[in-house]
Amino acid sequence: MPDCSVVVITYNDADRLPRAVRSVLRQSLRDLEVIISDDASTDGTPEVARRLARADPRVRYLRRPVNSGGCGAPRNDGIDAAASPYVMFLDSDDELPRHACKSLLTEIERTGADFVSGQISRLFEPSGRLRPYYPSLFERRRVVEGIRQEPELFLDCFSTNKLYSVAFLRRHVLRFPEDIHYEDHVFAAELYAVARRFAIVPWTVYHWHRAATNDSISLSIDDLANVRQRVIAARLSDDLLREHGAEDLVPHRQYRFLRQDLRVYLNPLPMRDAVWIKEFAAIVRPYLEEIPGEVFDRVDPLDRVCCRLILDDRTEDLRVAAASLTGPRAAPRAAVQLDGRTYWGTSVSPGLDITALRLAELPFSASRLRHEVAALSSDGERVRMTVRTYDPFGALPVDWTAFLQLGRERVPISPQPSGEGGYVSHVTFTPKGRCDPRIGFTRTSDGHTTTDRIIADPRTEPVELPGCTVRVEGYAAYLCVRPDLAPRSLWRRVRRRLIKRVSTPANKLRAYKVLIRVLPRRRNLALFESDVGKGYSGSPRAIYEEIRRRGLPIKAVWSVARGRGNFPADARLVRRGSWRYVYTMARAGIWVDSHGFPLDYPKPRGTRYLQTWHGQGIKSIGFDAPDLRGDFDGPRARWRAAVARWDALVSPSAEFSRVFLPSNGYSGKVYRCGTPRCDALVQARQSDDVRRRLEVPSGRQVLLYAPTYRDRAKNSGKSVRVDLELLAEELADDWVVVLRTHPVERYSPPEHLRHFVRDAGSYPEINELMLASDALLTDYSSVMCDYALTGKPMIFFIDDWDDYRLSERGVYHDLPAIAPGPCLTTTEDLVAVLRALPAVHEAYAGRYAAFRDLWCADEHGDAAARIVADFFGEAVR
Repeated sequence: MPDCSVVVITYNDADRLPRAVRSVLRQSLRDLEVIISDDASTDGTPEVARRLARADPRVRYLRRPVNSGGCGAPRNDGIDAAASPYVMFLDSDDELPRHACKSLLTEIERTGADFVSGQISRLFEPSGRLRPYYPSLFERRRVVEGIRQEPELFLDCFSTNKLYSVAFLRRHVLRFPEDIHYEDHVFAAELYAVARRFAIVPWTVYHWHRAATNDSISLSIDDLANVRQRVIAARLSDDLLREHGAEDLVPHRQYRFLRQDLRVYLNPLPMRDAVWIKEFAAIVRPYLEEIPGEVFDRVDPLDRVCCRLILDDRTEDLRVAAASLTGPRAAPRAAVQLDGRTYWGTSVSPGLDITALRLAELPFSASRLRHEVAALSSDGERVRMTVRTYDPFGALPVDWTAFLQLGRERVPISPQPSGEGGYVSHVTFTPKGRCDPRIGFTRTSDGHTTTDRIIADPRTEPVELPGCTVRVEGYAAYLCVRPDLAPRSLWRRVRRRLIKRVSTPANKLRAYKVLIRVLPRRRNLALFESDVGKGYSGSPRAIYEEIRRRGLPIKAVWSVARGRGNFPADARLVRRGSWRYVYTMARAGIWVDSHGFPLDYPKPRGTRYLQTWHGQGIKSIGFDAPDLRGDFDGPRARWRAAVARWDALVSPSAEFSRVFLPSNGYSGKVYRCGTPRCDALVQARQSDDVRRRLEVPSGRQVLLYAPTYRDRAKNSGKSVRVDLELLAEELADDWVVVLRTHPVERYSPPEHLRHFVRDAGSYPEINELMLASDALLTDYSSVMCDYALTGKPMIFFIDDWDDYRLSERGVYHDLPAIAPGPCLTTTEDLVAVLRALPAVHEAYAGRYAAFRDLWCADEHGDAAARIVADFFGEAVR
């Protein structure tokens, strides 16, 4: 008896069937069988299947005499034929990752579950990109004691990403319906109804191929018969739940229909003609009428609007609303604001309530306008278009200027009142290069600008121009300019390949090692770098500005990463990693940075390196940090050599020296006179410009939220652990959150929170944010040590404290024991603290003073001046 049976269903798929079968035969679990279940194919599939069966004894071939018209019958044949205790299903156009069977088998035997479900990922064949399906469902490895414990799992109605106990299937006579499409939805509903225990694993167990052209049932969404089949499957699923005494689960399954099944048809709906939309609405309306109102309340506001428009048979409005579901999510043409609520369109109805989107409360720079192309033409070289602009939320002020933005180019335009509450613009422009045109309005009182992309009818004919085409893209049909893909000349292709081959990191390092031997050093040439070239900030900036203030004869060059800005207009810049950067590193007599120049680059003889570092705090560092604490000679040796390049180190405090020096193996010169970047905090040069730039309303307090990254989840956004939605509900009238994530983090606040949250992840100077804020919210970030200089309240959100200190980063200090403010683990507690902040802050006065003594005793506001006087003295003598 094999350990696992994999049923591969197929119909007229001779070309792809071998790929699917090979993905099973190559599994790391060797003791398995493949059952090819053929639904009476009429192409070469039978011969291909027989050949596969002859080549490997683990392959069996079943063939139905008559085509069943769906996937249910061949899957049932596979269940009946399975000779092992466990079974999986695979479609012949898809594949299994190599360890799918073994990992699922291990899990089902470990847990004793009725079935195990894993992540299914769509594999887009043109690009090879994998995109997981609802990854939040599979984040945690766990056992679920029945679907009532997690009804959200109705979103996972696939039959192919699961390993089943055959005995369980046969005991409950679980079969796929054989006379409908979307049979897996019905099967999954009954499966969840009878399963008492199932397991979830977070890894990908199924690759769902998405080819450029695909004739699968799930992608035939332009066929109205497909819509009917999906509604039939939904009703059957509901009925099965009721038959099994699970009436209470029906609303949860209906929520899946609204959130997932209906969206499949709503997303491309703007491209349909009026007749198709009318019939589509007629098909789904009777089922929507059966769904309780509380289920509609759970879906996103715009989905709910679309449902309401279907129920009201407002098909043209439905097309407009559906166009806002994808892409940049265009604003409506009109909105009604009444009694603190906002409604889509021109009428007031609970189903049209979009208040939760907070579109009417956005700051001006994030406010939403709607721009629609009314006419588009060309004279052969220029584009002429008429654009209608709608201001549904009354965002535009009395005085403004407007422009058409084409990449970096701005073309002034003069919108005129349309007489219908909006504006009409007649625009003529010459497109250049690739861009997505936008129309922007600038408020003259403060210079804030808001821009939105331009919508066109999906059936708009492309405008051909020399070198480019103006057309619409996507379901929402946004206007775009795309350059013609003219074939490059042979010389250009050869040149491009040669440059790419020569300009490798290895070749640049070789060239650098030659240059440092032959080029003389320039004592007054200084290469500055902050945060590996990401900005003009930190202690390198403070030192640079002190040099300029003194008028020292130092030629300073700034390293800048690709696409970064915010440097002074007169600053000399060199792109980090370029050939010119390599040359400058080799020639400069002074290096100044806050993190570390490229590790493999030895310091030239005669060059002096000032390491300012970028923070101090409780987190482990150097050889104690996760990436170096392992006993691997290579990474540790590289870091040891990198540290050996330093000629001087800025140490903010005695505590920093006590921890940092031994953990990094540094024994050179140390400047103990404070931190240059903190001079501004000591001197407290506060300005209202920051609050104006961030559009903080008058009378609101500013909470600076600055969490650090998690080593095991960089670029994931998981460092933002506070429930910002709850915080907004409770405190939006009194506070604004300025969110400053770590540079290695990726997180963008959702639009419905931007009335309350200002994204300051790319704000050039965190000192300005600290001075403009009224309180700090952080976790384990070193920003706490700098912020202590302001004397303002600090709050610590450390819901993962045990994990962080024991298995994540590791710490040198017990934060709850020394924190100069409350350490919290729930957003509810955070709300309570912010409401009583003055009293809470006063209660921590003693701890705050001790914390400042520990980290800030050397900060007197003159660190940059003292370091420049000493370190740069030799360069100017």
